[in-house]
Amino acid sequence: MDDPQPAARSGPIVATLALAGTVAAIMQTLVTPLIADMPQILDTTASNAAWVVTVTLLVAGVCVPVSGRLGDLLGKRRMLLVCTVPLVVGSVVCALASSVVPMIIGRGLQGMGMGMVPLGIAMLRDVVPAKKLSGSIALVSASMGIGGAIGLPLAAAVAQYADWRVLFWGSAALALAIGIVIYFVIPDVPAGAKGQRFDAPGAVGLAIGLVSLLLGISKGGDWGWTSGTTLGLLALAVVSLAAWGFYELRTRDPLVDLRTTARPRVLFTNAASILIGVGMYAFMLIAPQLLQFPEATGYGLGQSMLAAGLWIAPGGVMMMIISPLGGKLINKHGPKFALICGALVMAAGYGIALPLMGTAWGLMIVGIVINSGVALAYGSMPALIMSAVPVSETAAANGFNTLMRSLGTTIGSAVIGVVLAQMTMTMGGQTLASESGFRTGLMIGCGVALVSAAVACLIPAVRGNAASPATEQAPAEQAPARA
Repeated sequence: MDDPQPAARSGPIVATLALAGTVAAIMQTLVTPLIADMPQILDTTASNAAWVVTVTLLVAGVCVPVSGRLGDLLGKRRMLLVCTVPLVVGSVVCALASSVVPMIIGRGLQGMGMGMVPLGIAMLRDVVPAKKLSGSIALVSASMGIGGAIGLPLAAAVAQYADWRVLFWGSAALALAIGIVIYFVIPDVPAGAKGQRFDAPGAVGLAIGLVSLLLGISKGGDWGWTSGTTLGLLALAVVSLAAWGFYELRTRDPLVDLRTTARPRVLFTNAASILIGVGMYAFMLIAPQLLQFPEATGYGLGQSMLAAGLWIAPGGVMMMIISPLGGKLINKHGPKFALICGALVMAAGYGIALPLMGTAWGLMIVGIVINSGVALAYGSMPALIMSAVPVSETAAANGFNTLMRSLGTTIGSAVIGVVLAQMTMTMGGQTLASESGFRTGLMIGCGVALVSAAVACLIPAVRGNAASPATEQAPAEQAPARA
């Protein structure tokens, strides 16, 4: 099969898809600088205001795999454009909100746009020349981390020097702009699964299971891990996901082909994705707190929110630099090797964090190393997935993998949150996470990264020792990924 697009056109396409993923990821960190002020801004309680963050996670968890499947059925370009609509509308709703309910609705709409990331990754298989595919996949896949790292200082700067509503008006304009660019730059290609039906019962079943699971994990620390609500939600998640899996295995056109996800190459990649998500979020949760804790604690660095974001931002820049290099590593040694290297680099970053956590410069260096590892790992995962699934399932499989990453960040948030909540100190009548708590969290991040490297070692090689997604094919009984 010939390259689907001339090389001259691939640059704008890749840049547009990477920017789309970055914009979607920025929406998640948009409210971080406002979290402490949300109860006052919205005239509500702190627990109610917390839903402004939680609802985006829940909606994204449900919509990402659904958007991926619809991309296979209706066309990826069409679904990319559809995803920009809730980003724009949700941002406008948030900008106009004066109470917690419309803010939650707007943030939920923003969560729907996260499907742009796996759709963009899957689109690359159709429109980018084979020789550029690995690097392009790495860059677009890393856009999730890039958006989070860059979005934080941008949001902090706006929140500090302008009215908070400017954040959402700006995000609306950004989403509208990326929608226009997608319309004019991204070509329309035939849907890989055109003619198949959409699995509505499967979507509902997955939504029930995911919302129960993510809600139980993300709110368990607030409600109590042994409370009836938390245990009830987790039990509902187990039952509903088991029933969903039973149904998916017996329906003709499933939302997620579980037989494909059970293949060792896909299964171990998704397992490693969860662990990489845990490892990545551990630092994202710990570093801002260390930077902003008062110097009087003896380990806090007394930085403002804006300064903390600026110290973290170089890690996001490094992801953009490393991603193309990761593509070259994938082409030469294969995505499995790149994933193992990424996990080990993350572990090394956490290893140097313990002696360097006492200075802002040290934390910046740690962030650069960890994010370099994340860039390598994130770039390799879609390549591994696409080498094992047919074209008709590309977007759905990438959507499921993106969901696994998000599940990892949720678990990481819960685990590190519990550690920091349990290992505390009291200063001036205020309870704060202790230095030993932060050190324990960093060691957990290191351990999880090492485990993810071990899991990646279990990923089986492709027949023929193909080194990159440009040459790897789906299993012989399926439609070929590329000829």
